[in-house]
Amino acid sequence: MGKQELHEHLAGGVTTVSRCWSVTRTDGTRFGFTDHDGDLVFDGLTFRADTGLSAKALSQATGLSVDNTEAMGALRDDALSDGDIEAGRFDGAEVVSWLVNWRDVTQRRILFRGSIGEIRRANGAFHAELRGLTELLNRPVGRVYQGPCSAVLGDRMCQVDVSDTLFAHDASVVSIDANRSLSFATLPALEDGWFQRGYIEVLSGAAIGLTGVIKRDRATPSSRVIDLWQPLGAALVPGDSIRLVAGCDKRFETCRLKFNNAVNFQGFPDIPEEDWMLVYPSRAKSLAGGSRR
Repeated sequence: MGKQELHEHLAGGVTTVSRCWSVTRTDGTRFGFTDHDGDLVFDGLTFRADTGLSAKALSQATGLSVDNTEAMGALRDDALSDGDIEAGRFDGAEVVSWLVNWRDVTQRRILFRGSIGEIRRANGAFHAELRGLTELLNRPVGRVYQGPCSAVLGDRMCQVDVSDTLFAHDASVVSIDANRSLSFATLPALEDGWFQRGYIEVLSGAAIGLTGVIKRDRATPSSRVIDLWQPLGAALVPGDSIRLVAGCDKRFETCRLKFNNAVNFQGFPDIPEEDWMLVYPSRAKSLAGGSRR
């Protein structure tokens, strides 16, 4: 990408460089910004200059410390809007920052790669914390010796196909209360609580692409009511299409009977419970041991 040419240009004393940022949301939508006074185009993206975006100095460290910086810019409906930030569409978005020779955009190099952290909004502007790739190393990994399953329904450890029509159902919203209690027409052949601990995905309307975790799933003779743990970040209206995905309570019995997936259960259902440690000697005739289940 012309790194050597860029280095030679920087060594020349008089430079024509600017910074560019690309933001890729988790839904695949890409945005480009620059602090130059004109738009720049490269990497299949237009980096817009009319957002007033700028950034603080990048803090970099050796070892495994997390690189971090902050970007600031104006809120615009056609770029980073207040509504999209409130809805969480930019949470965890990937960010790449370049140093670019604006006279020849082939001369560029990457300064920073990471993700968006905390976003603050005030007076028509936003301040976004940018966290480096080493932030991912702060996440705990490995398995826990516990009774419940440690997998997430549908992930590579679980291997359940959540797109199966038995576990995912598309329906239209009939009514909404406080943007967190959704009413649907009766869903046939699905028992009460089938979607509890699952999630919804909005397929149409202003909230398209947003998801919410299901707190409660209640079936009535005339409707199905789904309550979310938190309201969605964008308003739903009757008629919006929603995908309901079944929930899992992490128990071995649920894995075996509801999902027919006991072979991939990631918990330890036979682990002794805490009261096993407090058992005292017995006068029973048989002291040969055996299962305590």
